[in-house]
Amino acid sequence: MQALQEFSFLKTMLLTWLRICFKIFHPGYVPRRSFTAKRRQRFRFFILSLPEPNKNKTIMDSIKNRRTIRKYKQDDVPADLLNGLLEEAFRAPTMGNMQLYSVIITRDKVMKERLAPAHFHQPMLMEAPVVLTFCADFNRFVKWCRQRKAEPGYDNLLSFMNASIDTIMLTQNFCTLAEAAGLGTCFLGTTIYNPDQIIEVLNLPELVIPLATITVGYPDEYPPQTDRLPLEGIIHEEQYHDYSPADIDRIYAYKESLPENKHFVEINHTETLAQIFTDIRYTKEGNETMSEVLKKTLRKQKFD
Repeated sequence: MQALQEFSFLKTMLLTWLRICFKIFHPGYVPRRSFTAKRRQRFRFFILSLPEPNKNKTIMDSIKNRRTIRKYKQDDVPADLLNGLLEEAFRAPTMGNMQLYSVIITRDKVMKERLAPAHFHQPMLMEAPVVLTFCADFNRFVKWCRQRKAEPGYDNLLSFMNASIDTIMLTQNFCTLAEAAGLGTCFLGTTIYNPDQIIEVLNLPELVIPLATITVGYPDEYPPQTDRLPLEGIIHEEQYHDYSPADIDRIYAYKESLPENKHFVEINHTETLAQIFTDIRYTKEGNETMSEVLKKTLRKQKFD
């Protein structure tokens, strides 16, 4: 009975609070007593400054339950929503507060078609309403330095690494925020396989390298989550502790036991799951070929 009374009281308080907020924020509201613009602004600031206990919970739930989305509804992603998420994502940590990144937004079908070969024509690239290319970018900062009588020295590998770290942290920040907002994302790792093609399509100048492509849209699927290694396989206390054969067996036991992974081994006619990675998906020959492309691209973009 006491719990019911408390619930009724809270319900009454909430409804009263909502009525007050509606009246004050409604453009046609005329107060019965003097409620000056200054007082209204103070009250509005108070309302907007209240903590949002559910926001953190939503983000944490989003992280715990995240999954890659490759199928999207055709509903557009509003520019205001997308720009708002990107602006929030810019709060990610950044080297020296230089923000060494740029984001190319692609919505146009023709531009997606031009990007498709660089991403091996993965279907989500064409189906997603929005495609984002996150780029390591020292071009903007270098131009600012020179226009302010400062001579930059950022045409080197270390600078590329700094810009890359900035860019990847931004990319993850955006994905977390977008998924918490109800959007689905898919990371295309093919971006660094063919950076030269993407540079040409997107007209990227020197000191700009594409690093990550994210497709964005409202999910039209809810696929199962993929597996992750156990915590003990990744965390090292104080110093790195190298893995014994027994450690490796234990850490990868669950991954190897999954029916879908056993099926991959069967249909690909390999002896182990590891051989699918080394012999089929990410081969030595392919890695070396694409490494050469990446090295040439870094030199061309003045990051050698």
